[in-house]
Amino acid sequence: MLHRLRDSLLIAGLLLALAPTAHAQTDLLGELEKQTTDSTRREVVAATFKGTHIINAQSVETPGAGTLAFLIQHRFGTLNSGAYEFFGLDQAVLRLSFEYGLTNRLAVGVGRTNIEKTFDGFVKYKALQQSTGAHAMPVSVTLLASSAITTLKFQPVANAGERSTASRVDYAYQVLIARKFSPGFSAQLMPTLIHRNYVALAGQQNDVYALGAGLRQKLTKRIALTADYFYVLPGYVADNFHNALGLGFDIETGGHVFQLHFTNAKGMTEKFFVPQTTGNFFKGDIYFGFTVARNFTVKSQLK
Repeated sequence: MLHRLRDSLLIAGLLLALAPTAHAQTDLLGELEKQTTDSTRREVVAATFKGTHIINAQSVETPGAGTLAFLIQHRFGTLNSGAYEFFGLDQAVLRLSFEYGLTNRLAVGVGRTNIEKTFDGFVKYKALQQSTGAHAMPVSVTLLASSAITTLKFQPVANAGERSTASRVDYAYQVLIARKFSPGFSAQLMPTLIHRNYVALAGQQNDVYALGAGLRQKLTKRIALTADYFYVLPGYVADNFHNALGLGFDIETGGHVFQLHFTNAKGMTEKFFVPQTTGNFFKGDIYFGFTVARNFTVKSQLK
């Protein structure tokens, strides 16, 4: 009798000792199963940039389906213009624009700037989106096509009369390739083609090829450092033009992103800042400016 009781107690003790091990094995198998499930789930990487513009350049971002973005882009005069011009604050260049997301990938936009009284419009399409998990995509690719028309009254040249409508139109085509390397750092490359129907100066070409680059580095939870630069291939613009360089800060303030920047480009559309930047950044030809973007959800209001 005592022998049987001893065997029963021994078996019970072994079962109690093995119970935590079995539970641990069950938890481990569950965790492995969860990780396997997560690794097969495709997730799109969001917010590569916080706005649809970096500084001069457009980013891979679009407003999103049913969202209307209103942008105010402002540039003062150059900092080296002196105290008489209050270091540029007495001068102003302005561009107002609207951007609307037809879908989460497709957006259209229109704008107007007081430089040469220019109207512009564009179409922007997210061809690829960076993602993780199954069939991961390492980069986001957005295609951009824009056009601009100058409505300024030009002085007749050599009795040639007023410029024709076709001669006032310029086109820009870009492939925006971006990657969010970490929660705090993103970078973008921008192969660019500008076609101008009319060029007035010797040394200029109708087609201008350039390569742009941009970046965003978070400094705090709400502030990020931004920069963009466009290198124009030699021989496509006159010697008195320079490559556009911009440095700035993104400040997130609740419902919108407030962007402060310093750049040698006065114009705020591709037709101006890629082939027609006259300022030399390193000689003080720096325009201080800002961009305010406000988003409005209009799709739900139309239902």
